[in-house]
Amino acid sequence: MILNHLLGLFTRPDQEWEAIRQEPNTVQRHFLTHIPFIAALPALAAYWGVTQVGWSFGERGIIEALTPASALQLCALFYIATVLAVFILGKFIDFLSITYQDEDPTDRGVALATYTSIPLFLAGVSAAYPNLWFMMIVALLGLAYAVYLLYEGTPILMKIPEGRGFMFASSIVTIGLVMFVSMMAVTVIFWSIGVGPEYTTLN
Repeated sequence: MILNHLLGLFTRPDQEWEAIRQEPNTVQRHFLTHIPFIAALPALAAYWGVTQVGWSFGERGIIEALTPASALQLCALFYIATVLAVFILGKFIDFLSITYQDEDPTDRGVALATYTSIPLFLAGVSAAYPNLWFMMIVALLGLAYAVYLLYEGTPILMKIPEGRGFMFASSIVTIGLVMFVSMMAVTVIFWSIGVGPEYTTLN
C-alpha cells in the first residue's frame, strides 16, 4: 500500500525510492491499491470546501458556495482527470525511458508518477478551506516537494546515472506542464458547453 512509503518519502526519500524499486511496480498494482484512494483526498476536500465552507467577497459578508449537484459534478470530473493524468504521465515516462535506460528497461513510469504526485494530492486537502492565498501557498509547497522527489527518485527508481536522471526528470517536468495547460484548456471547453459551477449563498 502507498501508506507503507508515505512517511519514508518525506523523511528518507533515497532509501524509500530504493525500497520502491524492489517492489512489483505494475500498473494494476498502483491503480488498484494506490491512486484511486490518494486521488480522492483533494476531490473530497474540495467538495466539502466549496459546499460547506464557501468563500466571501470583499466586505459584504456574503459567503458564496457551489450547489451540491454542481460541486459533485465538478469534483467527480476533477477526480477522473487527476487519475488519468497520473496514468498518462506514467506511460509517457515509460516511453521516454527507452532513451535513458540501458541496464534495466523495466516499466516503472507509473510508479514514479504515482509517488511523486503524493505531495500534490496531500496539498489538495487544503481545498477544504477554499481561501485563495492559503491554497496557493500549500499548493506551491506541495509542487516544490513533488519536483524534489522527481529529481531525487528518477535516477534511483529508473536505475540510470545522475546526469541522465537530471535530464530525464527535466523532460518529465516539461511533459507535466504541457499536460497541466492541456487540462486547463479542456476545462474551458467543458465550461463553454455548460458544465460549469452553479453558485448559492450560505447563511
